[in-house]
Amino acid sequence: MRVDLSIIVPVYNEQENVLPLWQEVAAAMASAELAWELVFVDDGSTDETWNRIREARRQDPRVRGLRHNKNAGQSAAVWTGLVSSSSPFVATLDGDRQNDPADIPWMLSLLQRDNLDFVSGMRLKRQDNWLRRVSSAVARWVRNAVLNTNFRDTGCALRVFKRTALDGIPAFNGLHRFLPVLVAGAGWKTREVEVRHRQRVAGVSKYGVWNRLFRGIYDLIGVGWFQRRRIPRVQVETLE
Repeated sequence: MRVDLSIIVPVYNEQENVLPLWQEVAAAMASAELAWELVFVDDGSTDETWNRIREARRQDPRVRGLRHNKNAGQSAAVWTGLVSSSSPFVATLDGDRQNDPADIPWMLSLLQRDNLDFVSGMRLKRQDNWLRRVSSAVARWVRNAVLNTNFRDTGCALRVFKRTALDGIPAFNGLHRFLPVLVAGAGWKTREVEVRHRQRVAGVSKYGVWNRLFRGIYDLIGVGWFQRRRIPRVQVETLE
């Protein structure tokens, strides 16, 4: 079956959110003039998440399910979805339903209309507690200073992009937080756009402030090194 757009959703112990999210995605894509699939990647859940994915699959053949045998982290789940799909266009969003799938169609239209390679969401009106908002603001300032970028919100999971924009991007733990920076650093045309952000209505957050802080610093050092040492993307002329 031909698929134009793969919507990849990493989930970990999100049993209450899988079915409502599938229904929201289906409603958002109802008028889309392209073939799409919804790829849930279960990152070793210990609740009923996998059974909920199987139920969604039974009701909608456009739903696919992939499952890790153990919890490997959000970046690993996103990467599993990427390498297990082959569509020319990709969208990603979180499984906690704080991202609004209704933003996907217009982000895709923007990507195509303006010939962009990567459209990244930014949550300017975040529905998080004050500590998470402050920690994100500090992390943004440090990240932009170290990497010499001006992204507002690289942590937003809602993104729509061409698969070709991932050429040369390495897989590593922490990839999902730096993907817009890495894509832009490779010379692809990127744009940030404001997207909706909603309060979590079911389940609990899996990522605390302090583990994100220390892991982010560690990743920042590695990404900074890679950005400085990466081989630039160039055009090659062949003598016939």
